[in-house]
Amino acid sequence: MTTIAIIGAGPGLGVAVARRFGREGHDVALVSRDRERVDALAAGLTGAGITARGFAADVRDPKALEAALDAAAATLGPIEILQYSPIPHRDFMRPVLETAPADLVGPIEFSLYGPATAVRQVLPSMRSLGRGTILLVNGGTAVVPHPDRAGTSIAFAAESAYGHLLHDTLAGDGIHVAQLVIPGAIISGHDRKDPAVLADTLWGIHKERHGFRHYADDLDS
Repeated sequence: MTTIAIIGAGPGLGVAVARRFGREGHDVALVSRDRERVDALAAGLTGAGITARGFAADVRDPKALEAALDAAAATLGPIEILQYSPIPHRDFMRPVLETAPADLVGPIEFSLYGPATAVRQVLPSMRSLGRGTILLVNGGTAVVPHPDRAGTSIAFAAESAYGHLLHDTLAGDGIHVAQLVIPGAIISGHDRKDPAVLADTLWGIHKERHGFRHYADDLDS
């Protein structure tokens, strides 16, 4: 079986997705800046019968991210599924009139350069397999920009455009690129935004392979 690489893996959505895809037989690579955290998460998944490993990388460090994905493929096997879902830094969310050009560097590195680096690193293995899925997970500002969250509004829009271009370009190679927009917070127990429910949604997107943009909930939620 092949591997899903979850970039920005944490104890909420990341672990839920790992469990969902792991139940289907995929090995799991958890990628995050915090090596101790992802190692602990991987150990918990291993205890549940899922093959999982942790890999450390900052998405704003292209060389580190490339190395982590290479190590994941070497350790677990070819990456068929890539999920890019790190949580943006709070300082990316400044009001638009308080956002200087320098304040946009971090959000763009995080939400555009990061996924572009990851995609380029996994594309060769996906093409060798003849199939693949790239899942981009974003907040509601990817669709409706918010004046108090300028950095993420701008950077998510760029990530959305990049993903849409990939969706159209890679379809002929058997590689499905999709975006899941999650308005507001991920909420345990919510009928549409509970981590396990979102993981089921992402699994459905992977299997059904239809369309680029999907919504976890209504935008005004």
